[in-house]
Amino acid sequence: MSSLKVREGEADFNVPGTGKPCKTWYKVYGTLPHPHNPPLVVLHGGPGSTHEYLDILSELTRLFDVPVILYDQIGNGRSTHLPEKNGDVDFWTVQLFVDELHNLLNHLNIHDNYDVLGQSWGGMLASEFATRQPKGLGKLVIADSPASMALFVEATNELRKGLPQKFQDALNKHKAADTTTDPEYTAAMNGFYKRHSCRLDPIPQSLVDGLAWMEKDPTVYSTIYGPNKFNITGSLKTWNVIDRLHNIQATTLLVNGRYDVTNDMVMEPFFQHIPKARWVQFADSAHVPHLEETERFMQVVWAFLRG
Repeated sequence: MSSLKVREGEADFNVPGTGKPCKTWYKVYGTLPHPHNPPLVVLHGGPGSTHEYLDILSELTRLFDVPVILYDQIGNGRSTHLPEKNGDVDFWTVQLFVDELHNLLNHLNIHDNYDVLGQSWGGMLASEFATRQPKGLGKLVIADSPASMALFVEATNELRKGLPQKFQDALNKHKAADTTTDPEYTAAMNGFYKRHSCRLDPIPQSLVDGLAWMEKDPTVYSTIYGPNKFNITGSLKTWNVIDRLHNIQATTLLVNGRYDVTNDMVMEPFFQHIPKARWVQFADSAHVPHLEETERFMQVVWAFLRG
C-alpha cells in the first residue's frame, strides 16, 4: 500500500448562500490522467459520513492500476463545515451534492471520461447524478443503496422484526417517548447494526472513523436524514428516484449483501428500471461488502469496469 502514488488536494467550491469560501477535500490514488483506465470516483455514504471507510477501494489501484478518487462531501470531514446551516432543508439538497461532484470532476479535469461508485447514500447520489446523463460518465456502481426512502423504511421495519423482542420493545418505547438518546435505545440500535450494517467483529477502524464524523458534526445527517435509520425526519424522507431511473444510460453494477439493511426489495427497482444493469449479491455481507468480503468485492468491481 505504501508504494501507491497518492496525492491530496482541495477544490474550491462556490456555494451560494454560505457567505464564505468553501472547499472539497479529495485524495487521488494512482495516475491522472491514466493512459488506459478511467478514474473511479467514489461517493461515500451517510449522508454526512466521510471517505475513510471506503479507503480500502485503493486496492483497485494496487491490484489493477485503476485510479481511485475519494473525497469528503461538503459539510464534514476535511471539507468545509457549515454548522450554521443545521436544519436548513432548503440548503442541503441533492442538487448541492450533484453540483459538488461536477465541480470536482472539472477541477481534476476528468469530466470527459470517468466511472462512479456510490455506496449507501453515495449510491443514491450517484443514481441522481446519472439520471441527468452527465457527459463523460462511463460505468456506474450502486452499492447498498435504496431506490426510494419509502421502500427503505418498509424494509427496515420488516428487518427489525427479526431482532430479539427486548430490542424491539426498546426501539418502540423510546421512539414513542422521544428518548432516542437513551442507552437502552442505543443498545437496541447496535443490535440491529451488527446484523444488517456490518457483521465483522470487531468493526473495522476505518468504518468507526467514517461514522465518527457524523457525531462530531451532525449537521448534514440530521438535516437530510434524521436521528437514525428508524426515525427518518429529514429532507430525504420522501426521496424517490424510481420514475427517473430509465434515464440512466451508463452500464450499471448493483451490489448488496445478503444481510444488507438495503435488502433486495429496496435494490430491485434499480435492476428493473435501469436499461443496462447487472446485480451481484455478497453472501456473507451486510451493508459494507467492500469491507466484509474485500477480495471478492475488488474482483467483481474490476471485472465490471474492464468488461
